[in-house]
Amino acid sequence: MAKSKQSNQHHFPALSVRTVSLSLPSDFKITDALTRDGIAFIKDGEGMVARGEVLRLNAAGPGRIAALEEQWRQLCALAQVADQTPGSGRGLVAFGSMAFADSSEWLSTLIVPKQILGFKSGRAWLTSIGVGEVSEPVWNADEWIETWPAQAPLHLVAGALDEEGFEGRVETALEKLHDQQLTKVVLARDVVASVPEGFDPRPAIGRLSRRYPSCWTYWINNRFGASPELLVRVDHGRFSARVLAGTAGRGTDPEVDRAIAGALITSAKNAVEHRIAVESLVDALEPYCTEIVADSAPFSLALPNVWHLASDVQGILAEDSSVLDLAAALHPTAAVAGTPREVAVELIGELEPFDRGSYAGPIGWIGADGDGEWVIALRGAVLEGNKVTAHAGCGIVIGSKPDAELAETELKFQPIRHALS
Repeated sequence: MAKSKQSNQHHFPALSVRTVSLSLPSDFKITDALTRDGIAFIKDGEGMVARGEVLRLNAAGPGRIAALEEQWRQLCALAQVADQTPGSGRGLVAFGSMAFADSSEWLSTLIVPKQILGFKSGRAWLTSIGVGEVSEPVWNADEWIETWPAQAPLHLVAGALDEEGFEGRVETALEKLHDQQLTKVVLARDVVASVPEGFDPRPAIGRLSRRYPSCWTYWINNRFGASPELLVRVDHGRFSARVLAGTAGRGTDPEVDRAIAGALITSAKNAVEHRIAVESLVDALEPYCTEIVADSAPFSLALPNVWHLASDVQGILAEDSSVLDLAAALHPTAAVAGTPREVAVELIGELEPFDRGSYAGPIGWIGADGDGEWVIALRGAVLEGNKVTAHAGCGIVIGSKPDAELAETELKFQPIRHALS
């Protein structure tokens, strides 16, 4: 994985890891195996779910992603892994979520679970992880497949920033765009709901996975959602990323819907916002690559409730870097912060009356070989005590209109509102 770096030595236990292949029923669905204490990272009906916790690695402040990558490297060096199954996601894997801001009180975390169930391309595997010797994993359907409790619908209402307040912040941001060396800033607002004691998010996660199969459904460290935006994937020396910037609501009539998609592609305001995001990502990754290729023009990506302008970026890594090295270089992207990055993040801190926590931060998994897949934590919510909080944001550039930006946030709240209803 990543090249050796000077760092503080941590005292970690020597983990034992064993992975075996499984034969599961033909009608098996990975979402059926969500456990109450679990973890999930799923797309198109494939991915990984996990249960239990062996340990967690924590970091905060500037350099938190790099610090976790270093801790992970040290932990992996001590591990004894017995894994005869090919492919990424096998063996020792950790799942993590990162705070959006350097100043956040939210701890960035990598969690090593006790068991991981994986399912990809029709092949399944089971991994057990523990301190000291672990026995060969044995699939027990009764431990994984449960009947989820019924949940009363939740009604999300304005949180620290209501609709009028958000429009006012957008107006202030537009003034800053004219007065400062700032091209774009991404502002968010929040909605909240009280939850009953013993609230179980699995029904909501299942709805998200079914309704948005092409998104990455995640459930890590109390945050769950369905993100359409791949931050970075690394697989045996190759990386890929997807940039989303520019949004429009879907039409109910097919002809109207096609017209909306066409208008999004030709929108000057959205084209500027999208180009900024793509150029920012390419600039951040170039030092890590021998080859990098971005789509020459964005395409319209259809989700059930919105159109997005999207561009894919792919390349070959120049050195033995891990997925977290690239995530650290990329975060926060122009798609969730703005550009120039430092100026935009400072303005976000001034205008948003809340700590984003892990909203819009990287969320995903990393393997012992440095491969992994991280998305941006969007279109979801975080469960804290007796409350769920969801955020949605949009890119403010010259030409933005406060009422249109407010409407865009409401479109982006639709997935989590539907999931919790």
